[in-house]
Amino acid sequence: MMRHPDNPVAGEPPPPLLDVRGIGITFGGLKAVQELSLAVPAGALHGLIGPNGAGKTTAFNLLTGVYQTQTGSITLGGRRIDALAPHQIAEAGLSRTFQNIRLFADLSVLDNVLIACHLRGRHSLLATLLRTPFYIGQERAMRQRARDLLAVFDLNRFEDELARNLPYGDQRRLEIVRAMATQPSLLLLDEPAAGMNPQEKKELATSIQRIRREFNMTVLLIEHDMGLVMDICEHITVLDYGIPIAAGAPKDIQNNPKVIEAYLGIVEETPAKA
Repeated sequence: MMRHPDNPVAGEPPPPLLDVRGIGITFGGLKAVQELSLAVPAGALHGLIGPNGAGKTTAFNLLTGVYQTQTGSITLGGRRIDALAPHQIAEAGLSRTFQNIRLFADLSVLDNVLIACHLRGRHSLLATLLRTPFYIGQERAMRQRARDLLAVFDLNRFEDELARNLPYGDQRRLEIVRAMATQPSLLLLDEPAAGMNPQEKKELATSIQRIRREFNMTVLLIEHDMGLVMDICEHITVLDYGIPIAAGAPKDIQNNPKVIEAYLGIVEETPAKA
């Protein structure tokens, strides 16, 4: 009997929010990502890890349309998105941060977030020019939402400060807030803890869990800090040279021989002395 994908049989798990099947891309002779598959349920906090050069950021670029996958498919909420442009993917509900911070440095903290809020704006050019009541009301609501999001990371006190003047850790947090402002169903975080001190990382972990819990966002996380990943992610996928080598719960990943070899290399035993 045929059934609609949005109406699974009782007892069956719902389809994943993000369903990635066999995606890959080659640059010249370099296979940057090969046969990557992910199934990220709604509400999950999923980690994507691997040594430097493993293809993690390239995978994010494939998911967000920066690169077009040459194989496989990407489905978000039941909709194919692998042929869409980046702005269309953002509108579909997928937003991201970057490994290298990409804020609007010469705009205020608040304006950085407001720009992202406008992705969901519905007023016309005419309404904007005439400053209709609908336009004014929507702008007021977006400004309040931006301030509420800034408050999640205690950045609302800096709302009038230029983004370039924030300390590095706060710039990282602002980029997360800006991504959240597009109201995504899936938030991709590319090394959000890079450059942070231990206390900042602890606060970041708490904030990421709060994002998932209070804002109903699913999170896919790239991070080199294994302590952070193991503490907050329920499921982890490991890449090495662009190839998925393991997937599972944190405790399983920690003890996986292929993962240990990818990070540490093969440790040869020292021959016993006679």
